Amino acid sequence: MVTARHGGQDRVPPHPDIAGINLQQVLEALVDPVRRQIVRELHAADEALRCGVIDLPVSKSTATHHFNVLREAGLIRQYYVGTSRMNALRRDEVEKAFPGLLALVAADDHLVAGRPSSGWAGPGRTP
Repeated sequence: MVTARHGGQDRVPPHPDIAGINLQQVLEALVDPVRRQIVRELHAADEALRCGVIDLPVSKSTATHHFNVLREAGLIRQYYVGTSRMNALRRDEVEKAFPGLLALVAADDHLVAGRPSSGWAGPGRTP
């Protein structure tokens, strides 16, 4: 991995150890549809992508926030190549910690629109 240096300081942001990540943190990161979109696109790309390559329906500063939330939750790894911030899904690490989770998130856009009703309408309600 090539990282850019500025003023002698490494520009790679800190990444949490996957062993210190709990399911609650990961699920909180994935509750937002923009962050799920980022994860789906990184999953489909199967390689690191620059932040600007993923077409998001939010401003650049809001996109940066979403990438940071995913990094802090341990789902992505960020690093620089020249002036481009790259984003890579921590696929193997996340799969080991939470088997099947990334596959579910990757399939999310297909499931939500076409999901058949489970028949459960909620507490005290009938379908």
